[in-house]
Amino acid sequence: TDLVARMRVALREAMLARDRAAVDAIRSALSAIDNAGAVPAPDLGLAIEEAAIGAGSADVARRELDDGDAEAIVQAEISELEAAASRYEELGETDRAGRLRSGARALRALLG
Repeated sequence: TDLVARMRVALREAMLARDRAAVDAIRSALSAIDNAGAVPAPDLGLAIEEAAIGAGSADVARRELDDGDAEAIVQAEISELEAAASRYEELGETDRAGRLRSGARALRALLG
């Protein structure tokens, strides 16, 4: 998707800028998007001697996510970061909260 492509470019830029908060947030969101594309492995109910053998013999195609799906996942990641930041602030951990909020801002900027 277009959003995922922008995120990959932003990840490289954040790495070059050594922006750890942005790198962590973008990597986490990209992983969540990748995980959402996974499909359950088929349960063939076969005995081990009847199982497919060889590299790729049990591969299945991933689900195709559109920009709307990816945006929803990124929004959920932003919400999680903001909620965690609020909890850290309540505990007086303002540095950690600031890093999480910085990551949330980096993701929000990618949404436009």
